[in-house]
Amino acid sequence: MSEKNTYEFLADDPSFNVKPVMISLIIGAFFAILNETLLNIALTTLMEKFSVSATTVQWMATGFMLVMGILTPISALMLQSFTTRQMFIGTMTVFTIGTLICAMAPTFSILLTGRVLQAVGTGLLVPIIFNTFLLIFPPERRGAVMGTIGLVIMFAPAIGPTLSGIIVEHLGWRYLFITVIPFALFSILFAFKYLKNVGEVSKPKIDFPSILLSTIGFGGVVLGFSFAGEKEAGFLDPTVLIFIIGGVISLIFFVLRQLKLTEPMLDVRVFKYPMFTLAAVLFVIIIMAMFSSEIILPMYMQGPLALSAATAGLILLPGAILNGLMSPVMGKLFDKIGPRKLIIPASIVLTGTLFALTRIDMETPLWFIILSYILLMLSISAMMMPAQTNGLNQLPKRLYPHGTAIMNTLQPVSGAIGVSVFISIMTGRQQQYLESSATPSNPDTINQSLVAGVELVYIIAFGFAVIGLLIALFVKKATPEDIKDPSNMNET
Repeated sequence: MSEKNTYEFLADDPSFNVKPVMISLIIGAFFAILNETLLNIALTTLMEKFSVSATTVQWMATGFMLVMGILTPISALMLQSFTTRQMFIGTMTVFTIGTLICAMAPTFSILLTGRVLQAVGTGLLVPIIFNTFLLIFPPERRGAVMGTIGLVIMFAPAIGPTLSGIIVEHLGWRYLFITVIPFALFSILFAFKYLKNVGEVSKPKIDFPSILLSTIGFGGVVLGFSFAGEKEAGFLDPTVLIFIIGGVISLIFFVLRQLKLTEPMLDVRVFKYPMFTLAAVLFVIIIMAMFSSEIILPMYMQGPLALSAATAGLILLPGAILNGLMSPVMGKLFDKIGPRKLIIPASIVLTGTLFALTRIDMETPLWFIILSYILLMLSISAMMMPAQTNGLNQLPKRLYPHGTAIMNTLQPVSGAIGVSVFISIMTGRQQQYLESSATPSNPDTINQSLVAGVELVYIIAFGFAVIGLLIALFVKKATPEDIKDPSNMNET
């Protein structure tokens, strides 16, 4: 046995250079994740350029989320079937090809094809990064590392809309993709030279029924909830019901099949580890709280407060940037003081902030919105990565690919559910308010109806936050299963 093999984690091996691996992965992740929000402000421009409707152009966002929801669960199988270099360089190559197609697209259908290829790369890239860092770093150093990942995951989407507006206004929409290509190519070349393989390739048996059930299940749920926000009948629309019910039934059969397989595609047994389960539930609550604010607050500011889209974006920018910048700080604190001293106070702040937002009205000052959003995003930064890292820390190494796949699948699924549910709640309350009003067409009444809808959204979000606070009380520092019980080491 070589000296290198005596080290359980590569970060402890002085002959292994960690920095090039981190640089390779983080550069690729930043620009891939940046693309999730880079197009948001450009959708109106694309409607005019390609003469498509709002419903059609929305597939640039819905399609991206759908592909991520389908592919991310399969990432556990792929992480065990290919080396780190093969996975990263392959996914970044697909992403770069998709970006190039988007930059040159003569028609909307070709543009959408390129966007789908971008989603393929992004959907597989984040699980690769999480899995690689779990294998490289010991539990006592993972907080700071995961905090760095959190900075990328949160900061990139935060600056996406602002950067998009500048590029579209001064250079044109194609440069949203052209400017990304050199960085994507650099990431591939850098990884080709410096990225090393970590972990072992086990080549698990491919179970095609599992892939089919996963695709129908996660795809159906994401599509169903996405359509619910677009259809006039909302969740009562037959198409929405078919997708959601079909997706849920497929997921039930998928889970039952995974429990029977000796080599499951996505091992749902990770949920027998309590800290992982608590982290997953907290993650869903956090994502839904974040989406409720990122979607609902701009509508409130552009409606009752009569602000422009650019002004509304700038008001939310400080909170979004602070969320990203504080993520590494929270990660280092996690390593020093553990999860409870971060997650419990942050849960209290999150709950209090969401309660404060239930009191907004037509006269709410802008400083209150800015401060509330800053507190909201800071509390989320103190909860999200620490909870996620603590949950993954409890898993044995053999379950790292499955844990990271499940955590990353929760993001697009929770996002789709959160957006559709909160928008449906808001519009339903608006309609109810207008129907009970004697002057439903009066502009002031319309604005008041939107305020009533926003208030109800935050009342429900506050309820979710209370549940999150109760869950946070049960969080404790996780000990990795295969380190706590040396007999499990043979399983890794």
